[in-house]
Amino acid sequence: MPVRTVIERGPKGKRAVAISIDWLGWERGAKTAELALEALEAYRERYQPIATLAGMASDFDAAGPLDVVEEKVGTGSTDFWGISFAPSAAEKEPMDEADLERGITLLLACWTFFDGVAARVSPEMRAGPRGGGRDRDRIISHVIRVESEDFARRVGLQLPEGAALTPDGLREYRDDYVKAMRAYNAEEVKGHMLTWTLPFLIRHSAYHTLDHAWEMDDKDLSAEVEA
Repeated sequence: MPVRTVIERGPKGKRAVAISIDWLGWERGAKTAELALEALEAYRERYQPIATLAGMASDFDAAGPLDVVEEKVGTGSTDFWGISFAPSAAEKEPMDEADLERGITLLLACWTFFDGVAARVSPEMRAGPRGGGRDRDRIISHVIRVESEDFARRVGLQLPEGAALTPDGLREYRDDYVKAMRAYNAEEVKGHMLTWTLPFLIRHSAYHTLDHAWEMDDKDLSAEVEA
């Protein structure tokens, strides 16, 4: 099966994002749609461990070429960050149970992959423009805090500041986040997201986790220290 792909451009056309809407977290941004598609294809092999952790390796191996099924205009943040900040036409709610559970399974795989990378990379990271030279622990803290104190609030989960930053707190938070997603989809949560949808929230959580896992991988100094 072709990989259903969405192109999201910023309103001013400064950046574009290529998004796989079936393989959550597999999305890349660039200055043009063509370059974003090239970057997405280049990351196909890097996404393989996620599919494997999710128990979907054979399906991912059988995935065909990228197939652009939608082109859309995102928000000003798309132009600034080169990141998708809006749902595609396919990301509607409520989700059917199979799609919801598949999305959650892929998100869990992204979390597991992130934790594995965080456990093996060097505390100090290679210097570079991205992230202002953050070290490993600051990247980990950023990912967890943005998700637990911003994203999770959109499905009604309120956490005290820093509550997910301990190992026990992180496990409890992730369990509660998944429960909140299921409750939101079942319309058991008061309130409704105005500009995001649940499929986009799950995808964006997966992307944010995976993007920073790859960042740590790329900036890892372990091999240099061992040498």
